Amino acid sequence: MQVILKEDIHNLGYKDDIVTVKDGFGRNYLIPQGKAVIASESAKKVLAENLKQRAHKLAKIKAEAEELAAKIDGLVLTIGAKTSSTGTIFGSVNSIQVAEELAKQGFSIDRKIIVIKDAIKEVGTYKAVVKLHKEVSATVTLEVVSE
Repeated sequence: MQVILKEDIHNLGYKDDIVTVKDGFGRNYLIPQGKAVIASESAKKVLAENLKQRAHKLAKIKAEAEELAAKIDGLVLTIGAKTSSTGTIFGSVNSIQVAEELAKQGFSIDRKIIVIKDAIKEVGTYKAVVKLHKEVSATVTLEVVSE
């Protein structure tokens, strides 16, 4: 079944994308939660008209995202964590801690758009991707050190 997304959904698509999902996922989760609508012909026409009217605003949002990405890209963040004597972290470093560290640097970034590939469970250097827009992302280097 095809649906039109009303908001960004990780690993599925971005707002106003038309995506194909399994019937159960669409009817039992996306539509009742208000995250999508069925992509009927009339809904597609309404979407096309709305996108045409918002094109200028979307270009401005993308430009702002590119500007922020230029500032953040290549930034090195040092995150302290409690560790054992072998360098293993008690718990793990997650996107919340990365967002807090970015806030200390003066960047207000939502933790939901920060993607860390693998769980960070040891001291070392890692990469995190900040997805600022569907076409714009920045890479941040994380240095995890023992406190």
